[in-house]
Amino acid sequence: MQERKEDRSLGELFGQLTAQMSTLFRKEVELARTEMTQSATRVGRNAAMAGAGAAVAYAGALAIVYGVIVLLAELGLALWLSSLIVGLILAIVGVVLIQRGREQLQGDALAPRRTIETLKDDADWARERTR
Repeated sequence: MQERKEDRSLGELFGQLTAQMSTLFRKEVELARTEMTQSATRVGRNAAMAGAGAAVAYAGALAIVYGVIVLLAELGLALWLSSLIVGLILAIVGVVLIQRGREQLQGDALAPRRTIETLKDDADWARERTR
């Protein structure tokens, strides 16, 4: 078996390396496609769930806001002042939530991490094989 490997010409070795690299590339593309599909599916499902939850929470929040405004008015504040106070507090909370959500979206990359890592490994492997 050892003689067989030594008997192969440079052209045969190069042809075998080219075939292996081609197969490897196709497998990497397939892995990237699978990984991106899984990521997109997960993000879509989570976004739909968040949207439905936000719609329900919005209705509840409106009822609570109205209740707080009425409570402050019953405690002696003018209706306009109680509405202003509640509105300012809600605006501040909203800005904080928007900033936090933007930070989280930027941190959750959709890049196919496993594929990138295996491509780096493949490049190292190819360099070793061509030396």
